[in-house]
Formats: sequence, C-alpha cells, structure tokens
Amino acid sequence: MLDYMGIEDDLDQEERLILETAREFVQEEVKPNIAEWYQDDYFPMELVPEMGELGFYGANMDGYGLANISEKAYGLLNQELEAGDSGIRSFSSVQGGLVIYPIHRWGSEEQKEEWIPKLASGEEIGCFGLTEPEHGSDPGGMETTAERDGDDYILDGSKTWITNAPISDVAIVWARDVSDEDRPVRGFIVETDRDGVSTNKQGDKLSMRASSTGEIGLTNARIPKENMLPEAKGLKAPLSCLSQARYTIAWGAVGVARDSFETARDYALEREQFDKPIAGFQIQQEKLAEMATQITTAQLLAKRLADLKERGDVTAAQISMAKRNNVRMARDQAKVAREMLGGNGVTADYPPMRHMANMESVYTYEGTHDIHSLIIGEELTDIPAYR
Repeated sequence: MLDYMGIEDDLDQEERLILETAREFVQEEVKPNIAEWYQDDYFPMELVPEMGELGFYGANMDGYGLANISEKAYGLLNQELEAGDSGIRSFSSVQGGLVIYPIHRWGSEEQKEEWIPKLASGEEIGCFGLTEPEHGSDPGGMETTAERDGDDYILDGSKTWITNAPISDVAIVWARDVSDEDRPVRGFIVETDRDGVSTNKQGDKLSMRASSTGEIGLTNARIPKENMLPEAKGLKAPLSCLSQARYTIAWGAVGVARDSFETARDYALEREQFDKPIAGFQIQQEKLAEMATQITTAQLLAKRLADLKERGDVTAAQISMAKRNNVRMARDQAKVAREMLGGNGVTADYPPMRHMANMESVYTYEGTHDIHSLIIGEELTDIPAYR
C-alpha cells in the first residue's frame, strides 16, 4: 500500500487495528463483488449489519453504542472504505455524519436513546434531507416548510439527490418553521413510513451506481413535535453536519487515488511491450512519480485536518480546503491510472474507470468544487462572493 512518508508508522494500536479491520473488510467483502454491484446499479444491503457490528457508523462519537475512536482513526476508516467504492463510504458517512451526528449533537435525550443505538448497529438506516430541486448550493433558499398544528408539525416540500433515501427507515429533514415569524431552519426526525412521505429512487445514474440515491417527498406529512431536534435552530445546524461528512470525503478521496495508483503500478509492472514491462519506460515512471506525490500531499493534508479536528480547532473552511483539494486530486489520478491501463482500463475488471465516474459525483456533492473555492475565498478576504 502506498504510504510514501510513513504515516502509518506513527499509528497507535487502536488506529492500526481500525485500519487493518477496515482494509480486511473491503478486501474480503467489497472488492470481489463491487464491479457487479456497480454494473447492476445495486447497493449491497447485506453489508449494512456487518458494518454496524464492526462499529463503522458514527465511530468518532461517544455513548449510545458508538465506538468513540480518534478522528485520525475515523479518517483512516473512511479512506479504506472508499478504496473499495465511494458508494460504500457514502453510506457509512451519511449514516454517521449526517444522521447520527445531528441527533447526537442537537437531539433530546429521548431521541438519542431511541435512535442512535439502532442507527449505530445498522438496524435502522437513515438519510439526510437538505438539498432541494431548486436549491443545491444555496440551501438558504430552502422552500420545504414545517407548520405547527397542535402537537404536530405539518411538513411540505421535496428533497433531491438524497443518499440512502430509497432504503431509509428515517430521514433527518430540514425545513423552515413558518410558525415562527423568523422562519428559522429546523431539523426533524421523519420516519419514512409515515403518511405523506415518499422516498423514490433516482435512476439512470452514470456515477455512484453502488449507492442508493433518491428523493424525499413531503405532502401534508404530520410529524409529532417530539420529533423536532430541540437544539437545532438556523442554517448553521445542517451546515455543521456537512462539515462532518466532508471530513470523511477528504480521507476517502485518498483511498480512491491510492487504489487507482496501486492498480496502475501493478499493471505497469506486469504488462510487457517492446520486450520489457511498461513500468520501465520513463513516461510511465513520470506518471507514477507524480501520482505518488499528489496522493502523499493529500494524505498529509488529511492527517493535519485530523489533528486539528481532534483538538477542536478545525474550521469549516479548512475542511473545505481538504475536500476540494483531495477530491480534485483523486479525480485526476484515477484518470491517469485509467490511461496507464490502456484499453483494459475501460473494463469493469479494473477499478480506475469506476473510481473516475464516482469522483464526478463526489466532486459535486457535499458542496461543489467551486462553492468550496468561495468558502475558502471568503475566509481569506472576509468578502462573501456568493451573496
């Protein structure tokens, strides 16, 4: 495994155990089947309980059956999951950072005790409803509403491009509370089997095909007021959830790039042309050297991010920088790896083409590349360019 600067040499016992556990899981359970799942547009539900048993969901949080591992260990876990496939890492990231996290951070004690153990084990599957058909990069334009009606709220609106929606038991839905004159954004725990709630699958994807993606439709959906997250008020609440997920992406992208590099290097060492392995040609060595450099740089950025997050000093803009850089890096390196494989690179027998396609989604979701540029730009200039 590529680790040019020896980052893994400094892991403590727990971090090494988590890395090896996740790597073994991917090697034995994901890689033998992922090409078929991807081609069949199938998310492997059979992996959900096993990942829960291994403690993958919300592993960097404490209590309620959560593993409470270090931020570096959590990053390494997501690195290994995405080396298998972005769809597998996305499932785990949503379950943890976008569903367990808001309940853990803003939920009542009753909500925490009811939902977190079931989500942590994989008994229940969750999704996160923020993006709307007309409001992707600008969640402040949210049109989904929640209106108080006695002891309930009535939710109306729609959410789109929601990972896990078609297979979810519960959704964290963000809506404007129109009963309050300030119309604040509030979070609601919405069971997907309630009347007025639909979770249709979005098909015809050419990316993230081993991930279940859909919509959340809300039509006069009656939700008990007890389902509102009491401590979440304002747009900063869902945006802080996105920071949790973006952190996992910064690490996961390293896994994609590393898997692409290793595939290309192994192929170059075995593939012979002109009476020698193509790895012996200068142009291929230049490609491998540049790939290794870019991946190592991204590894060091992710590690620094983990250190900052562990001590509570990380900022949203720093997470944006890591997500922006590392995903672009992975997108580029998967393409180079595909080139090195020649015609074989466009087949399902090798992962770089699949990683390439997946990275197009990762480049866009959880904040597009351009939006992250503006987040960093605002941090550098104190001028918000998107307003």
